[in-house]
Amino acid sequence: MKNYRTIFFLLFIGFTLSCADDDANPGEVIKSANLLTTGASANDILSNASFTRLHVEMAYVVGFRPTDEAISNLETFLRERTFKDEIEIILRPLGSPEEEDLTITEIVELESDNRTLYNLDDMLAIYIYFADAPSEGDDPDEGLFTLGASYRNTSMIIHESTLREFATRSVLVSLADIESATLMHEFGHLFGLVNLGTNPVNNHIDPDSPSHCNEAVCLMRAELEFGMGMMSIMEKNMLAKGAIVPDLDAECILDLQNNGGR
Repeated sequence: MKNYRTIFFLLFIGFTLSCADDDANPGEVIKSANLLTTGASANDILSNASFTRLHVEMAYVVGFRPTDEAISNLETFLRERTFKDEIEIILRPLGSPEEEDLTITEIVELESDNRTLYNLDDMLAIYIYFADAPSEGDDPDEGLFTLGASYRNTSMIIHESTLREFATRSVLVSLADIESATLMHEFGHLFGLVNLGTNPVNNHIDPDSPSHCNEAVCLMRAELEFGMGMMSIMEKNMLAKGAIVPDLDAECILDLQNNGGR
């Protein structure tokens, strides 16, 4: 699965474009500012220095809409960790691409075809695609599954079909719990955690899974992205703290506060 993340990184270096020109006309949509590498807009998302409004476009395949509870939990999380004056979540149903699984190239094409919101004036736009197909990189024999991935500075995919399959594995963890954990984990990467654009104040990077946290129960553990022991992490958190979805640990919060967040 490390190779899967490496493929994402190398591929999107090729998609990285220059930022908008300083002389761009006010009100002009410049898509290139939304096509950078993961974590490149961490400070823009966390602080109000350049953008005071955050609009999140949730595009979902019909029949794979995220739960209202997960949407509400994500909004709460964003208000707790960013200084945005306005946060708006827009839901957009889409037809299925009719794929058995999704490659990174296909994910990019789907965004290009379906994304409608880009940064504009003081509004920063995020695009989330809820897919009806798993990742091509999944390996069920090894128990490896990609639940979600932040593949650009303002883009992520949630493999909703995989999340729904996971939700059948536990009587304690609901679909809304899994969606919430996955969405917030991927937003953590857009925030630049861990060392993707937000520098760690102290070293807490997992040596076995770069860009993830090494603290025992943290939202940025690799298990919350790749499904390796996800249920165990969430059930353990419930027993220890009375909450299913793990919080960001103290080190991750310190990193965010050091880069303009709460």
